[in-house]
Amino acid sequence: MDNPTPDSDLDPTTASTVLAEVLPGVAVVFGEVPAVLKLELMDFGLVPAADRTQISTFLASIGNTATVAGNLGNVFASAQGLYRLSSTTQALLKAGGTLAVKDGANLGAIFANGKIVGQARLIPVDAVGAAQLAATIGPALAMIALQMQLSEVTSLTRTNIALTSQVLTTIRHEQWAELTALVASIDRAIDRAREIESVPTSLWNSIAGHEASLRKQLELYRLNVSNHVRQIRHATQGRRAYLETNAEAIIFDAHALLSSLKAWTGHQALHAARARAVGAEDADEARLVDVIARDTRTALDSALPEATSLVDSLTRELRIIVELPGRGTLPLSSKRKDSTAARQTAAGLLEAIQPLADALHPPGPPLEVPDAACAPESLDLGPYLRILRWFLEDGETLRVLGFADQPDASDPISSIFNGAMEKLAAVRDKVTAKTLVAVTDRRIITAKTNTFLEQGEIHQEIPVERVRYVRSATSQDKSSRSAIDLITRDENIRWHFQVDIENTQVDALAAVLAESMNIPDVEREELRRRSHVAIEAGSEHRAEAALERARPTV
Repeated sequence: MDNPTPDSDLDPTTASTVLAEVLPGVAVVFGEVPAVLKLELMDFGLVPAADRTQISTFLASIGNTATVAGNLGNVFASAQGLYRLSSTTQALLKAGGTLAVKDGANLGAIFANGKIVGQARLIPVDAVGAAQLAATIGPALAMIALQMQLSEVTSLTRTNIALTSQVLTTIRHEQWAELTALVASIDRAIDRAREIESVPTSLWNSIAGHEASLRKQLELYRLNVSNHVRQIRHATQGRRAYLETNAEAIIFDAHALLSSLKAWTGHQALHAARARAVGAEDADEARLVDVIARDTRTALDSALPEATSLVDSLTRELRIIVELPGRGTLPLSSKRKDSTAARQTAAGLLEAIQPLADALHPPGPPLEVPDAACAPESLDLGPYLRILRWFLEDGETLRVLGFADQPDASDPISSIFNGAMEKLAAVRDKVTAKTLVAVTDRRIITAKTNTFLEQGEIHQEIPVERVRYVRSATSQDKSSRSAIDLITRDENIRWHFQVDIENTQVDALAAVLAESMNIPDVEREELRRRSHVAIEAGSEHRAEAALERARPTV
C-alpha cells in the first residue's frame, strides 16, 4: 500500500481493511485482506492469543472514544496478522493527513501492477499515541516487536538456504553440525509453540539450557565476520587477494552468523513468550518481556550491519571480477591461474551468495551514460559503466564520465617533460597514462583505464568538498588539445583531452567540477593568519637588520 488517492476515488463502504500502526513501521492488519496484501502478511507467530485479543480490544475501545476508527469497531474483532509498512507508506503517515481522511483514519489505495485492487484505512501510531500504547499494551507490543525481529532474520536465512548444501558441507563440518543441531532444536520448539499458541513449561525446559551454546555460536561467528570486515577495510593493497583466498570461508561465516542469530533470536522469543504467559501473576516476568525485546533488538542492530558490510564487500569484488573484460585478475587459488577459470569461480561464488546479498542490501540499478561524456565517439562505455556501478554508494549519482591523459607524477621522466613540454610533446604522449575520470554528486573517482578494465582498481577518490579551483584551458603544445586544471585542497591536477573529444563536453565536465569550488572559512582564515605571521616576522627581521646596521663599529 503506497500511493495516496483523491477523496473522490474512495468509497468508504469498501474500505473494510484496517492497518493500525502499533510500532514504527509495523502494523496489525484487521478485517478483510486483499489477495495482494496476503503475499506480504506475516502471521502472529509466538505472539500469544491473549495479546492479540488485548490489542484488538484496545484499538476498538479508542475508536469509540477518540473517533480514530470511527464506525469500524467490528473490524477490530478479526486481527489477521502483521504487516511491515513500506517506506512510502511510512512517509505518508509521517506527513500527517496527506491521505484522505474518513472517520478519523487515513484512507489509501492498495496497488498491484499499477491498478487499484483494494482500499484500506491507516491508523498511524501518532493518532493513538505511543505513550498510551506502551502504558496500556506494552508487553503485547514487545511480543510483536520480537516476532518481527524473528521474521526479519528468518527471511534472510531462508533466502540463502541452498548455500548449505552447495558450498558449506565441504568445510568446517563439526562447527556446522553443532550449529545446525541448535538451529533445528529451536525451530522445532517454535513450530510446536505456534501450533498450540503457547509455550508450556515442558517445552521451554527442553530448550532453556541452550542459551549458553547459542551465545557461544553467535559470538564465534560475530568475531569471524568482524575479522573479515577488518581485513577487507584495512588491507587496501591486498584486499582483492584476501577476498579471493578466503571467499568460501567468508560465505560460510556470513551464513553461519545469520543462522546463529536466527536461532538465538528464536530462543529469546520463546523465553519472552514464556515470561508473558506467567506475567499475569508475576509483574517481574511481565517486565522481563520488554528487557528481552530491547536486548534482542540491540543484538540484531549490531550483527546485521556487520554481516551486510562483509557480504557487500565480497559481492562487490566478485561482481567486478565477473565484469572485467580485460585479462584476468589474480586467480582465486594457486590451481586456477587461467583468467577464464577465475571468472567462472567468481561467478559460481556470486551465484551462491547473491540471494543473501540482495536480501541484506539490494543493489542499485545499472548505470546509464551520463549527459556529459568526454570520450571519443568510438569508445564503448559499457564495460566501464558495468564496473563503475559497483563502486558507487547508495543514492550516489554519476554526473560526468571523462577520459583524459594525465602525466604520471610518479615517473621521474615526467618531471623533465614538465620543464620542456613544447619540445617533447610527441614523446610525452607516449608516457602519459589514459585516465578515467568519473564525477558523482559526492566525489571524483580516477583510475588508469587499463588497470580499471584489467583489475577493477581505482587510483584516487577526491571528495567534491575538497575542490578549490577549476579552469578549462587549451594545452600549450602543437596539438592544441583541451585541458582542465583541478586544484584541490591537497594537490594540483591537469587533464589533457584528445582532439576528437568535443570542447563542449570538456566544458561540461569543467562546469560540473566548478559547482564544488569553495574555500572553507577555516582554510581562508588559516591563510590569512599565515600571511599576518609572515608580515610580522618580516617586519621584525627588517627592524633587527636596521638596528644592526645602525650599531656603531669599534
